[in-house]
Amino acid sequence: MIERYSRPEMARIWEPRNRFNKWLDVELLACEAWCRLGKVPKASLETIRKKAAFDINRIDEIERTVKHDVIAFLTSVAEHVGPDSRYIHMGLTSSDILDTSLALLLRESADLIIKDIRSLMAVLKKKAYEHKDTPMMGRSHGIHAEPVTFGLKMALWHDEMKRNLARMERAKETISCGKLSGAVGTFSSIDPFIENYVLDKLALKPENVATQIVHRDRHAEFFTTLAIIATSIEKFAVEIRHLQRTEVLEAEEPFTKGQKGSSAMPHKRNPVLSENLTGLARLIRGYSMSAMEDIPLWHERDISHSSVERVIAPDATILLDFMLARAASLIDGLVVYPENMKKNMDRLKGVVFSQKVLLKLVHKGTSREDAYSIVQRNAMKVWEGKGDFRTLLLKDKDVTKHLSKKDIEGCFDIRPYLKNVDYIFKRTFGKNGGA
Repeated sequence: MIERYSRPEMARIWEPRNRFNKWLDVELLACEAWCRLGKVPKASLETIRKKAAFDINRIDEIERTVKHDVIAFLTSVAEHVGPDSRYIHMGLTSSDILDTSLALLLRESADLIIKDIRSLMAVLKKKAYEHKDTPMMGRSHGIHAEPVTFGLKMALWHDEMKRNLARMERAKETISCGKLSGAVGTFSSIDPFIENYVLDKLALKPENVATQIVHRDRHAEFFTTLAIIATSIEKFAVEIRHLQRTEVLEAEEPFTKGQKGSSAMPHKRNPVLSENLTGLARLIRGYSMSAMEDIPLWHERDISHSSVERVIAPDATILLDFMLARAASLIDGLVVYPENMKKNMDRLKGVVFSQKVLLKLVHKGTSREDAYSIVQRNAMKVWEGKGDFRTLLLKDKDVTKHLSKKDIEGCFDIRPYLKNVDYIFKRTFGKNGGA
């Protein structure tokens, strides 16, 4: 799955070499800090800096015997460094390295996701202004309600992604936390200076009260944020799927040259990109549940979270990176059919203007209950195929005794429904159209 959906930048973050480089960065900074305290000779530090390296194949070979990835890594590094390797990993426990480096990897992935979100927002903003005044049917419960514009739909999605951007930035901050406080977080074999020095160099904050690990509520917040973003994308995808339905066809995914929709039916043009996004969102929501399951560990730590994170960290970030890029491309290439939007608005022969008639009757002195009954009575006749709404109203004496023909005709003007679109756009994008 990762191979199919990964994009190069995000995939590189989770490659073994990058992970081991992060481990080595933490170990070298710890050696520097110990040197500052006079516990590692300067000459030994220089040797470590010069010779420290690892061999991935050798790490795999050692791990097959020792059954411990960090020990295998340290053994490989020691083979390159020689006797001065005794100063590496001094006073540390494996999770000091694993959790601190995981924070770095998640932060790198968060930076890419934040970049992706901004790209999607730019596409949505462009589409919103392009169709700011393109009228279409607004629907509630899947049923025609009142007119909106397609641009408003895009502005809504932009605003939601703006919130997702803020969520992702908070999640990045939450996850940017490491620890180098030893076996159960009490600094029993390590000076607090070491942790402060290393984390300051890495621009991470310390876990105030650590155990053997950085606490997993942080990670759960991160993966839940990914799930919310993925679900927003699914929301957009589901709407596109509805708009592409044959009976609606107000918008459609781009259908590229040579593309085929069905092995059996040559006429098919299916919303496969949107359907794919819907399915991937389900996976990422599942990963967020797995992250929450990692919060309650035994006492100061067990290892049940480790196997989970080895899967969900690369998978969730790679999939969301892919989803955001696909969503941006899909929306940028979306084919919009304003003529079908107008045709669909006319399908119910004017009943979508019912609220205007209701309010006009109330304004003329009719009780709301009576006005509702009068308007609904005529609207239901339209549903039953007994005429168009305007004609029925003009023939209804309960209507005409309160409303003139001009009053009734005025209720069928679409412009009042869209008069505040500019106001909503200014509230969303700012007075000067900024993001």
